[in-house]
Amino acid sequence: MKSTKIKSIFLTIAFFGMALYANAQKSYALDTKANFSVFGTSTLHDWEMKSVSGTGVANLTVTDSKVTDINSLTVSLLTESIKSGKNAMDKIAYETLKSGKNKTIKYVLKSAEKVNETTWNLTGTYTIAGASKELKTQIKTSVVNGVVSIQGANKITFDEFGMTAPTALFGTIKTGKELTIKFNINFK
Repeated sequence: MKSTKIKSIFLTIAFFGMALYANAQKSYALDTKANFSVFGTSTLHDWEMKSVSGTGVANLTVTDSKVTDINSLTVSLLTESIKSGKNAMDKIAYETLKSGKNKTIKYVLKSAEKVNETTWNLTGTYTIAGASKELKTQIKTSVVNGVVSIQGANKITFDEFGMTAPTALFGTIKTGKELTIKFNINFK
């Protein structure tokens, strides 16, 4: 009789232990196949610059293949990893981003609010060109085979981060003041 009670108690504890483990917070690392893009306009044409590298960590809770809590999230990328495919444009962009003094672009989460099963509103600090600004970002999440995917975008201006919109050819080509930052990143 005592043996049956002990087994029953042990099984109950083991079951709750497994349930807690399945819902526990877990630290995830940014996959090396991250995709960051910056879109802008100019008087000549629309343009895009991309980076496919970055580093980051996230402390997330995943339950039944859904993100149920975002506790922390930090992402960094080297400023000069952003490329347009045109050396002259890259050089102008790095001058604008003050890459000589500011080697990284960084995001640090302050808070996360769940909207629905896959949508979150994040508040976090972006540091670009040495200036930091807190912004809200709406993201979509998905979980497939234990990999957490996060997609989102932000509209910013050069002025918000103390940058001057670049020009070329003695000012005849001017960049628009707004930029769109898009990201599609995976955490493992």
